[in-house]
Amino acid sequence: MINDEEKKFLLPPLFNAAVRAGAAIMHIYRNPDEYDISLKKDLTPITVADRTAHKTIREYLGSTRIPILSEEGREMRYDERRNWELYWLVDPLDGTVEFIKGNNEFTVNIALMENNVCIGAVVYVPYFSKMYIAGRGAGAYLKEEVAPDAAAAYTFDEIVSGWRPLPLTDAADHTHLRVAVSRSHQTAETHDCIARLREKHPDLEVVEQGSSYKFCLLAEGRIDYYVRTTHTYEWDTAAGELILAEAGGTTRSLPDDRELLYNEADLHNPWFHCRSKFCKL
Repeated sequence: MINDEEKKFLLPPLFNAAVRAGAAIMHIYRNPDEYDISLKKDLTPITVADRTAHKTIREYLGSTRIPILSEEGREMRYDERRNWELYWLVDPLDGTVEFIKGNNEFTVNIALMENNVCIGAVVYVPYFSKMYIAGRGAGAYLKEEVAPDAAAAYTFDEIVSGWRPLPLTDAADHTHLRVAVSRSHQTAETHDCIARLREKHPDLEVVEQGSSYKFCLLAEGRIDYYVRTTHTYEWDTAAGELILAEAGGTTRSLPDDRELLYNEADLHNPWFHCRSKFCKL
């Protein structure tokens, strides 16, 4: 088990890798002719931004000598990774569909996993220069004005300076239930869930949002509830789930109401739903 001093040592690489990947993404985002869009085996899109962000993170985190399980890395067989005690779980560009659409709703997700439990996480929203950070048992925080920077080299003291604890004190003053759904991945089950909630909360507001940024808005307290009834992978949720948990929220599987598990033989998540600290459901 890694100690508090080692966690402190690993925060700057975690943080800086995300900022550097964000810089690579934003460089390509401003040049749509360079997207080079293709389809992966699961028929989801991939762009040169996904590949470049993965390469940036892999090269920067390589110095930690901790293995990396990444959406855009080579496929790791279960027998190869099942006994990992410590590893990085990475989605270099979460929200590729939103990236392609040009709506700014994409993130960089990096989680530090110990014995298949997330113990440290960042979700970086490069377009908005916002970094969400969490440590298991240490709280969740928002650091703003973190501009994409290909040479980011923040120290621990610089990272913690000026960050704000989550949830935000001014975020939960909305007067009606706010429910997040994926902007690009909705199903009949999603709509059925919203309809059931609307029976008890007729003034319910649906907020469509891409990527793991939904976890961050829940952690802030700006969203109350999030339901997901289409497929996701472990790298889509690990970092955001810890940030939400450390901000007082919860993530549970549907329909069996269990914790999400990590480093499974099948890296797909079950359906799930999330509640913010302020959720009244």
